[in-house]
Amino acid sequence: NVNMASDSPESLMTLCTDYCLRNLEGTLCYLLDNETLRLHPDIFLPSEICDKLVNEYVELVKTDSIFEPHESFFTLFSDPRSTRLARIHLREQIVQDQDLEAIRKQDLVELYLTNCEKLTAKSLQTLVSFSHTLISLSLFGCCNIFYEEENPGGCEDDCLVNPTRQVLVKDFTFEGFSRLRFLNLGRLIEGVNVETLLRPLASLAALDLSGIQLNDVGFLTQWKDTLVSLVLYNMDLSEEHIQVIAQLRKLRHLDISRDHLSSYYKFKLTRRVLNLFVENLVNLTSLDISGHTMLENCTIPSMEEKMGQTSIEPDKSSIAPFRGLKRPLQFLGLFETSLCRLTHIPAYKVSGDKNEEQVLNAIEAYTEHRPEITSRAINLLFDIARIERCSQLLRALQLVITALRCHKDDKNIQVTGSAALFYLTNSEYRMEQSVKLRRQVIQVVLNGMESYQEVTVQRNCCLTLCNFSIPEELEFQYRRVNELLLNILNQSRQDESIQRIAVHLCNALVCQVDNDHKEAVGKMGFVMTMLKLIQKKLADKTCDQVMEFSWSALWNITDETPDNCEMFLNYSGMKLFLECLKEFPEKQELHRNMLGLLGNVAEVKELRPQLMTSQFISVFSNLLESKADGIEVSYNACGVLSHIMFDGPEAWGICEPHREEVVKRMWAAIQSWDINSRRNINYRSFEPILRLLPQGISPVSQHWATWALYNLVSVYPDKYCPLLIKEGGIPLLKDMIRMASARQETKEMARKVIEHCGNFKEENMDTSR
Repeated sequence: NVNMASDSPESLMTLCTDYCLRNLEGTLCYLLDNETLRLHPDIFLPSEICDKLVNEYVELVKTDSIFEPHESFFTLFSDPRSTRLARIHLREQIVQDQDLEAIRKQDLVELYLTNCEKLTAKSLQTLVSFSHTLISLSLFGCCNIFYEEENPGGCEDDCLVNPTRQVLVKDFTFEGFSRLRFLNLGRLIEGVNVETLLRPLASLAALDLSGIQLNDVGFLTQWKDTLVSLVLYNMDLSEEHIQVIAQLRKLRHLDISRDHLSSYYKFKLTRRVLNLFVENLVNLTSLDISGHTMLENCTIPSMEEKMGQTSIEPDKSSIAPFRGLKRPLQFLGLFETSLCRLTHIPAYKVSGDKNEEQVLNAIEAYTEHRPEITSRAINLLFDIARIERCSQLLRALQLVITALRCHKDDKNIQVTGSAALFYLTNSEYRMEQSVKLRRQVIQVVLNGMESYQEVTVQRNCCLTLCNFSIPEELEFQYRRVNELLLNILNQSRQDESIQRIAVHLCNALVCQVDNDHKEAVGKMGFVMTMLKLIQKKLADKTCDQVMEFSWSALWNITDETPDNCEMFLNYSGMKLFLECLKEFPEKQELHRNMLGLLGNVAEVKELRPQLMTSQFISVFSNLLESKADGIEVSYNACGVLSHIMFDGPEAWGICEPHREEVVKRMWAAIQSWDINSRRNINYRSFEPILRLLPQGISPVSQHWATWALYNLVSVYPDKYCPLLIKEGGIPLLKDMIRMASARQETKEMARKVIEHCGNFKEENMDTSR
């Protein structure tokens, strides 16, 4: 059940493995000479745990950018007396010759090496160490494992040399691998004699020769009594191949599929070939003929084909040769063939492009070894998710996540996968997704952003992040997501649409988060990045969403964060503020965002002297009369001045304008505002306002603070009454009412605030017994 699987928490084994791998020094190991990991001498681990440690390590190195690989990791498993390995799966650049060499004493039963391009012929010799126990081996895509360093004494005439001056090894065979049953040689390098290589294997059960061109496969008949699975993907077939396959009567799984885009194939499938398979391979439960062109019509007449309910029974099959099957196939691969669109297909699972079910089956079947096919299947899923509604959402999501993880460096999969994720995570599907699943989506999206500077991937990833609740759902990757977005915004050449989405995300990420988060992001260069964007827009004389979002982001990141306020001033923020005000006098939203930010700066006592210039004070005073964005610009300008006034007459170090004149204009502004104004502002704390109450040096600042509280508790009582009570505002207001220096109208307003909160408390008292 996909649903249950996605919702269930990780097993204790998985959690412990993950913790140990991330803290090797503090758990299983100690550091020798400050560099080499060594296992503690009293640790003995069975294969169930060791296998998991190795396989999970490979996965972490591949998919978690924060996880640091250890050069000496595989040496922890060098001694089978303390650590036992049995079944391990190693991938890509993570594993090198010395890693396999380190574990050569282990009795491995299963060894999968997938696309391990760094392995050379040294590792072939290491494989011999496992020959007496190995049952299952995959060398898929290990394209250099048959090469060794060129012989210093020169090269024999008959050896092949690749461009890096390495020689192809020709004398290795599977001699002595007496237990080997399952072998994958997919994408084996040209020049290796497959027949000689495999001849010593007495009883092969499964063989994968994907992507290898062999004109003669007659040698396969030596396993006609044991071979149950044969994969010849992308092998150009001939009549001889078909005759050999027909003799392998024990086959249960046959895959002769191909990628119809990769190169020209002479072979065409016919009705006779399919009949031959059905008649001779009587045990067949799985057949893949994807990508093949049918030379003749294998379908039954269309009138008969359309009749009755869809059936998987062979006798009703729309594909004539399959009417000879004894029972429906478990799997039938028909991806990128015309046959998948027929009505009656005698198989429980079909890969194809007809509908969602077939497309998902294709992604599931081909992800691991066939990214070229998988990316096209995901593209079809993208269309389904975009145009129709996905009926198997969780399965679709998990398959796309797996493909993106598995092929982190495949551009096509990253482009199609990230596009599909955007549609699979939108609000329409939100209710069906668990926290765990949504976190997995975020992880692969960030992986994509990290690996690809390519515009399409970056845009798709940023758009997908917009489907999440920000900052809540991104908080577990907070630092990483901010670094990636700032990286996008700091690139010299930028795509307009990505820039807009990235600034929007940055703004959302610093809104409503703790101050330590804001400080950390400030240290990453957030303030500087936003100011650079503003500067560029100013130079272009453009006030667009990027400009407004950048000021809004600065407003959010400076909220109660003095370090960031100081950075804003140090990086010429005030100069940009004045220039924007002058260049865009009519842009109300812009003015509101800029004044909100300056309100944050004015709250920091140490920084206020930098605002005390005739030019700035005049600008703030003139903005008191602004009607931009309702009362917001006027309100914020008055807030800035209230904090400056709070420092007293002696801090007023300018001749013009006079302090009294500015005070008069502040009173007039406050009295002009409607107390019931709905607000474009969001207070997380009243502390900066409350500090203006217990003082007699500036009655107008006291009045502005009281007006702010009265407005907010009147218009939004549910949010702000509890906040004011919690932060101790009521006693401060009561004290102020008793102060002789406070103005009568301020005291009246304070009484109304206290009354409002009192009523709110009574209405919301819990009367339940």
